[in-house]
Amino acid sequence: MPDAVTYRATGKRKTSVARVTLTPGVGAVVINGRPIDAYFGRKVLETIAQMPFEATHTAGKFDVTVNAHGGGISAQAGAVRHGIARALCEADETLRTPLKRAGFLTRDDRKVERKKAGFHKARKKPQFSKR
Repeated sequence: MPDAVTYRATGKRKTSVARVTLTPGVGAVVINGRPIDAYFGRKVLETIAQMPFEATHTAGKFDVTVNAHGGGISAQAGAVRHGIARALCEADETLRTPLKRAGFLTRDDRKVERKKAGFHKARKKPQFSKR
């Protein structure tokens, strides 16, 4: 029996990476083997992750399987959003325009800046002492 059509994409945000697989289905979202509401635990993060479906009016048309790792759950939600958007483009090229307009295809490249030698944090300098 041949496999159902699958669309794969990788989404990234900060240090999180999400490997997304879309298959035609009823809209079930599973992240690391757990349903989306059990994985994220916050409605806001669920909403962020599923924004591409709202923007393209494809909610309930695809089942989503995600393998996410790295970073925190907020960054993982952003990575899932990026991955779903890329996978939707692969599934249907006409969805590219609304996804691009919404900014879901652009990888948010903001990361934590590294700590510099002699500084307290990345940019916080030691307190100046006159004497």
